[in-house]
Amino acid sequence: MQLAIVTGVTALATGLFLAPLSAEFDNRATQRALAIAQSTAVQPGLADLLTDRDGPDPDGPVQRRAQRVRAASGASYVVVLDARGVRWSHPTTARIGERVSTDPGPALAGHEVEHIDVGTLGRSARGKVPLRDGRGRVVGAVSVGIDYEGVHDRLLAAVPELLAYAGGALGVGALAALLVSRRLQRQTHDLAFSDISALLSEREAMLHGIREGVVALDRKERIRLINDEAQRLLDLRPDDTGRPLEEALGPGRTTEVLAGRVTGADLLTVRGSRVLVANRMPTDDGGAVATLRDRTELELLGRELDSSHGLIDALRAQDHEHANRLHVLLGLLELGLYEDAVDYVSDAVGVHRATAEQITGRVRDPLVAALLVGKATVAAERGVALTVAPGTRLPDRLVDPRELVTVVGNLVDNALDAAAGTPDARVELELCPLDGTESPDRPDPAGADPVDAADRPTGGDGTGLRLRVCDSGPGVPYEKRELVFAAGWSTKPPPAHGKRGLGLALVRRLAERHGGSARVGEAAGGGAAFTVVLPDALRPEPRAEGGAAGDAARAGGPTEGGHGPAPAAPAGVPTRRPRP
Repeated sequence: MQLAIVTGVTALATGLFLAPLSAEFDNRATQRALAIAQSTAVQPGLADLLTDRDGPDPDGPVQRRAQRVRAASGASYVVVLDARGVRWSHPTTARIGERVSTDPGPALAGHEVEHIDVGTLGRSARGKVPLRDGRGRVVGAVSVGIDYEGVHDRLLAAVPELLAYAGGALGVGALAALLVSRRLQRQTHDLAFSDISALLSEREAMLHGIREGVVALDRKERIRLINDEAQRLLDLRPDDTGRPLEEALGPGRTTEVLAGRVTGADLLTVRGSRVLVANRMPTDDGGAVATLRDRTELELLGRELDSSHGLIDALRAQDHEHANRLHVLLGLLELGLYEDAVDYVSDAVGVHRATAEQITGRVRDPLVAALLVGKATVAAERGVALTVAPGTRLPDRLVDPRELVTVVGNLVDNALDAAAGTPDARVELELCPLDGTESPDRPDPAGADPVDAADRPTGGDGTGLRLRVCDSGPGVPYEKRELVFAAGWSTKPPPAHGKRGLGLALVRRLAERHGGSARVGEAAGGGAAFTVVLPDALRPEPRAEGGAAGDAARAGGPTEGGHGPAPAAPAGVPTRRPRP
């Protein structure tokens, strides 16, 4: 195809060059004939010879002068004619005295003429000029012709040289076409155009059909391809193609992973509410192709498995403790210490009831309260004291209890892991609404960092919520307090179902999605203190309809009719059952 194009272009260029070249040769020949005719017409006495003599003479002076001019100039003929158009000279003497074969009118009218025409001597380039006497009257004309075969021969003589140049250009073009073709074959792996078209169609079908996100970047980290799944996972649009990666995604770990600034295989990152696994492969042109897999559902299943394991651990801890108590009770009964057995059972039931009542008295949401009761049992088995701060107050007005369960579960599990095995291991949790009346400088429950005003939502409607979890573990170094919230970063070994380093990342993303924040500081006496602020986590408190009755209802006391909820038992005070 390239050779055909080069050959066609060369032939076209040659033809376009030959056309004006032929016209140029014709013009030069007619100009030469005209110049010879002009020089002949101005010879002294030539016009007088036409008027003084009786008529044309083959051996006359006009014929002799014309023949000398023809011989000297190399013209085909030099014809002198009178005002009637009769020849007085001609290369063929038999033609003298005859009228010319072509129209002499323009020349006899006083005009100079140049053209290509056919006469008695064949095709020739002609020039005709009027012949004037001493008074300027036209008494005849001079016609000079140059054999057109000579012009044609000159043109043909130039063609080989022209074709030689054209052949050289064609050879250079063919060589260039060959080099380009070989380079193209190497770049396309010797695929034909039809194969490339089929591969392109297959690639488009594959990219838009697979359930993995694919993002292709060029060497300047601009997006040059994103398939449908990548648009869904990264919240991108088709018109983001061509934009820089950081401009389309914004700064963050996802951008760092896709740009290759974080290396490794199966890198975890969080984008919005999705947990993604990214792999990046560089390309030969300096770009890269990154694939993304959605692990959100798998991660949720893994966390449900962790929750199930936690529940099993809690049940096992309760079973272990229950077995020990039964053994103690059996021994007391066998020894006949019935009164002591009754006291032991009453004390045991009261302690558990007190723990549950302490949590449910401050945490009114049943899901969160149940979670904390189970975590308290697991903490007791691990030798960690899980307590609820005195300032804890969580009303039963949560907008989405499951989100708070996720946040509390992650933070408490991390705190238990950090505090386990330390002297006087403890974990303290505080949950309280933010009504906008607290001082920004009020210290946290552990007496460590003051609560930043930015951690409290504006307004005084009491819909914001602050969660504080402190532990007695080793704490988090200052330079790593932001790193702990990065997806995939963890100091603990991975669990059986996957990788760690997602819990705190999800906590921060959940908080930021609701306009809140998540940060870590230092607790009093050492250890870490995680603070999470969730604006609008609570529904607005309903207004009471009647003055005193409403006040009594909000206070939890009886109304005027004597009905209302009974006051709750004081937290931490065990309740004994009467002896049978």
